[in-house]
Amino acid sequence: MDTSKFLITGANGQLGLALRAKYPDAKTTDQTQMDITDSNAVSTFDWSNVTTILNAAAYTDVDGAETPEGRVAAWKINAQGPSNLAKIARERDILLIHLSSDYVFDGTQSPHLESEAPSPLSSYGASKAAGDMIVGVIPKYCLIRASWIIGEGKNFVRTMLELGKQGVAPTVVHDQIGRLTFTSELVNAIDHLLKTNAAYGTYNVSNEGDPCSWADITRTIFKEANYDLFVTNATTAEYFAGKNGVAVRPLNSVLDLSKIKSTGFNSRNWHDDLKQYIKKELGK
Repeated sequence: MDTSKFLITGANGQLGLALRAKYPDAKTTDQTQMDITDSNAVSTFDWSNVTTILNAAAYTDVDGAETPEGRVAAWKINAQGPSNLAKIARERDILLIHLSSDYVFDGTQSPHLESEAPSPLSSYGASKAAGDMIVGVIPKYCLIRASWIIGEGKNFVRTMLELGKQGVAPTVVHDQIGRLTFTSELVNAIDHLLKTNAAYGTYNVSNEGDPCSWADITRTIFKEANYDLFVTNATTAEYFAGKNGVAVRPLNSVLDLSKIKSTGFNSRNWHDDLKQYIKKELGK
């Protein structure tokens, strides 16, 4: 596996940074170097020595996608961009690895299988589902569906640690259930699929462990960080009551991991990775 022939798009995001750490000799691009939403920029890029595209570029502002400008941006990056990459991947016989989201589902099934039909509740979810459908028709692809991603960037764990540091006792939703996916584990899963020449298709990926609510994850964060603060439960409806421009969230984001397990990959428990992550953050 010649990783120097890998191309990482969206190389400065949470997943992009983790992929760069895993494949330091891979080629990298961001929006300034190759705008994946620009079909001409994609078609004129030098693809002569690329065998695998790792597409980590994404619009991830879930609430922002509910605005007129955000909706356009989300569809450009999450649907049009993957379409441009899928076209070049088909033409040049390149493997396309593309990241998807639990937000393509409405959260009514538990757990979510790879075969479940998309049923997005938000503009962000719809844009991701559109990208998934486009990528899914090319010959060589791996669609990686992840939930609740935590890495090097703005994320829930860092937000809660900052609130705890400030002595804020937060109110957090307790009726959204899922598992954290640390980018380190997400990259390990991608690497495993590549190294084992796993069958093309869609794979759910998250850390292992008991599904949990955001409120209970916050309690775990505070316990590990030694913040003696009370966390108040709220339903999603209560938490967002009276707030405008809020996207509808799926209440269940638990992904079934049976398929990737069948390839020989077993994820770390999210509790273990969370402890390690918090220790690193507090040590900065």
